[in-house]
Amino acid sequence: MSAIVSMQQVTKRFGPLTVLDAVDLEVQQGEVVVLIGPSGAGKSTLLRCVNGLEGIDGGTITVDGQQLVQKGRELNSLRRRIGMVFQQFNLFPHLRVIDNITMAQRDVLGRSREEAEARARELLARVGLSEKEHAYPERLSGGQQQRVAIARALAMDPVLMLFDEPTSALDPELVGEVLQVMRDLAEEGMTMVVVTHEMRFARQVADRVVLMADGGIAEQGTPEQVLEHPTSERGRAFLAELGGQG
Repeated sequence: MSAIVSMQQVTKRFGPLTVLDAVDLEVQQGEVVVLIGPSGAGKSTLLRCVNGLEGIDGGTITVDGQQLVQKGRELNSLRRRIGMVFQQFNLFPHLRVIDNITMAQRDVLGRSREEAEARARELLARVGLSEKEHAYPERLSGGQQQRVAIARALAMDPVLMLFDEPTSALDPELVGEVLQVMRDLAEEGMTMVVVTHEMRFARQVADRVVLMADGGIAEQGTPEQVLEHPTSERGRAFLAELGGQG
């Protein structure tokens, strides 16, 4: 396996606050890495740095063999190959589902309407929403909107998918449908980095769990190692606070 993501000594500050403190992390091709840890640990910032949404103050990030630069055409080219799904669904409310999925394909990848719509329908079937292609986002549940957002990200044929708390804005009964789509992606070999508090998902799907605290990596290992037998004080404290969830 080769590393899709390589972070070396990555540092990120917001003013006097150091949010990422010399972080080293590699994600191998086809690997599912789940980031857990207390609020403010730097998990979401790490994802945003990998995607180029935030610049870094030190260190290097390499994605799919290409070093991430701060701006310019090279950054835009690389970001096309990174899919990102946020807490909020960020769908265009004035566009139908199929148009939400085809717009970037046409504008960025240069696909024809026919090509883009064929890809969109294929992905809507994959996330179980074929019957919703002509619906507007306001007519969908939160879980359905998030599944459309996943389909939109996949439409760009990414080499890497980043998920930032993708179920945190959903009602509990809708969480499962989104996690199932993510499980399917993992089984298909998609390289994924997931920030989540869904410990059951982490146990069942992650190849590796990374516990972050205070802007760094407190410990990492298999789900069993980190979730059942944490070795760090921060890991034990965080999992005790969760109260054995999941």
